[in-house]
Amino acid sequence: QVQLVESGGDLVQPGGSLRLSCAASGSIFRIDLMGWYRQAPGKQRELVATHTRSNNTNYADSVKGRFTISRDNAKNTVYLQMNSLKPEDTAVYYCYVFSLGINYWGQGTQVTVSS
Repeated sequence: QVQLVESGGDLVQPGGSLRLSCAASGSIFRIDLMGWYRQAPGKQRELVATHTRSNNTNYADSVKGRFTISRDNAKNTVYLQMNSLKPEDTAVYYCYVFSLGINYWGQGTQVTVSS
């Protein structure tokens, strides 16, 4: 079993920056992929960014050039640096881990972009 703890969500003005963190703990033998999804009110959960064990990254078109995902394998932690935030980035952001064929989700952290 893997537990995920997210942090870093906050209220920020348009154009601002935030950094989300997600630490994985528990029975971790191998993490194949770590990433972030988000869900805005009334919308489906959508992929934001992912990072594989082989250091490949993938981003949603809406965040390319503004968000950067990174991973610290020694700490089993994934980060999401979010710059040039827009009101449409407002959502609950969920950490995601895929490990040995199992999906794990964090509890979510709220990001609100508003003036």
